[in-house]
Amino acid sequence: MSKQSKAKRDKRKKLQPKRPINRLNAQQPVQNHAVLTNEEGQVVAAIGLQGTEWLLAIGGQTMGNADNPVPMLAMLKHLSNVQEKEGRKVNLEYSTQLQQLIDDLAADEGKTADEYLAQLVSEFEGVEGEDGDEGDADATAEDAQVVEPAEAADAADATPAASDDKPQA
Repeated sequence: MSKQSKAKRDKRKKLQPKRPINRLNAQQPVQNHAVLTNEEGQVVAAIGLQGTEWLLAIGGQTMGNADNPVPMLAMLKHLSNVQEKEGRKVNLEYSTQLQQLIDDLAADEGKTADEYLAQLVSEFEGVEGEDGDEGDADATAEDAQVVEPAEAADAADATPAASDDKPQA
């Protein structure tokens, strides 16, 4: 290797056109398809499409992604209903592409788009009710009372050696 090889190499590099830096996570821009805004016009939540993946953003942060945006739209619709029940004015707008997707899914089930979306929203309302029941101490105590007598009868019928081998819950 000659003493001037580094100088030649540096000169050649300077003459080459600049290459853009390709980031490993270079992503396509996000296209908004559903936006939930409050009465001041601030975006509360949004659904966007990035490449082939649908993203859910709440409060400016990406909260999740999916291949199907319809459950996320139902979640935003449910959030909108909750906000309106609390007396806040919100506005949910979504794109024609998202509306077409809902129309196609609703047609597959033989429903209108509004009926289909209302059914999905009602599923979110049902989830809240189930969570409330699980936290109810009275319901838990009643369940335990129903189960315990059956276990006690089984334990009384079992031989003492069998009951010693099996710890009771």
